[in-house]
Amino acid sequence: MRVNALPLAMTGRISGMDAMDRPSDRPEPGRVAASQVMERLLTDIRSGALSPGTWLKQIDLEERYGAGRPAIRQALERLAEKRLIGHVRNRGYHVHRPDGQQTSDLLAIRLYLEVGAADRIVEQATPEAAAELERLAVGFDALIEDGPMVALYEANLSFHRFLLSIAGNDELVQLVDELRQRMSSAPVSQWISPGRIRRSAAEHHQMVAAIKAGASEDLKAAIRRHILQPDG
Repeated sequence: MRVNALPLAMTGRISGMDAMDRPSDRPEPGRVAASQVMERLLTDIRSGALSPGTWLKQIDLEERYGAGRPAIRQALERLAEKRLIGHVRNRGYHVHRPDGQQTSDLLAIRLYLEVGAADRIVEQATPEAAAELERLAVGFDALIEDGPMVALYEANLSFHRFLLSIAGNDELVQLVDELRQRMSSAPVSQWISPGRIRRSAAEHHQMVAAIKAGASEDLKAAIRRHILQPDG
């Protein structure tokens, strides 16, 4: 996707407005909840309607989504907290612009840490821990077809945090969280199609199966596939 810089430079407003966004087609301002704004904004980002690098001005979003300023502000704050959009202090919010080299470097560090933890995870996993991890994987599955994207993101994060926590090293969990904070998160950078989301779900279950079987090499392979996503 390329940045549609000209309309921004000329008007200072977000691009992608079309006939469906006319005022007559939108709900009355103030009647749209922050959660609805979040979902619609994520949909527009993932579809390319809002290009990488686009600045998200509150007044434009109010018009686009028919929401009041409090709902828009709350939606932007929540999305920024989850790394679904970027935030620059004293400037505002923007759609993430991928940095290929930085992303590659951060993924390499995650590989070192998470694949390196696989032996310890298998060694430390109890039947109860494996059952809880499987419950989290099933919870992710349940959201794939109809669940809100933000809920899917949170379910994915819960699965991975618990997976790493089995190793018994709180610093590892925190360090991987910090690495994630430096990258745009899965809904806008990796889940480029429903098929990719379903493959992510399948990989969750492969990790669970490897842990139950005590197969650390299988767990390492599943984690590696999950992070690198060679199939796109």
